Amino acid sequence: MSTKSSRRPGQKAKRDVVLALKDLRVGYGEPVCAPVTVDVARGEALCLVGANGAGKSTVLRAVAGLLEPLGGTVELHGQAVDERSVRFRQEVACVFDEDAWFAELSVAEHLELVARGHGVRDVVEVVDAELEAQRLTDAVDQLPTSLSSGQKRRLLLAAALVRPRSVLLLDEPEQRLDPTGREALAERLVAERDAGTALVLATHDVVLLRRLATRAVVIDDTQCRVVDAEEAARIVSDPVR
Repeated sequence: MSTKSSRRPGQKAKRDVVLALKDLRVGYGEPVCAPVTVDVARGEALCLVGANGAGKSTVLRAVAGLLEPLGGTVELHGQAVDERSVRFRQEVACVFDEDAWFAELSVAEHLELVARGHGVRDVVEVVDAELEAQRLTDAVDQLPTSLSSGQKRRLLLAAALVRPRSVLLLDEPEQRLDPTGREALAERLVAERDAGTALVLATHDVVLLRRLATRAVVIDDTQCRVVDAEEAARIVSDPVR
């Protein structure tokens, strides 16, 4: 029996689309940007770029099921997003700029609770590895409120990365990180992408964008358009161009 691939030479592999935004319109009563139509597959990183206030975070919140769209749809594996569904909670991890932790639990306790709640085996081993990766080993017994702003950001990242996920949504994850933290973030997100995770993130970091993005969407009030990573990097570097 032949084991040769049926794909013709030069033919691209079929994309395994995970998330699809179809004519998505978002806002609080009135649209904050033009409709967005784009999809992202396993092993891809889609960056949202645009000026401050353009609507990047609002788009992400709609994708996460935290904000009802004004129109259009967000689909996970071809089904409308329902943040209450078991599948959505199992597959989608988010890092937004908010205090999404248990204030009365220590850093280690918080991560252990998240890991156990998502069925992680070898919880202590997994949490210890993430604490080291996020340079939080000296803060394991601290309460989140006592952490520095950079440590709080790394705790939010750790909580998303300590659990299983097939989709990772991040709102400017580079914010409040020092240069070492930004480099570690870039390496980790590239590894996530290469392992097959689908990433959607808003960012103003040109270096992160160039290293990570497979495509980008320029968020604007007149037209939201899909561009390649280099074009997106030029736009971020010179937003008034």
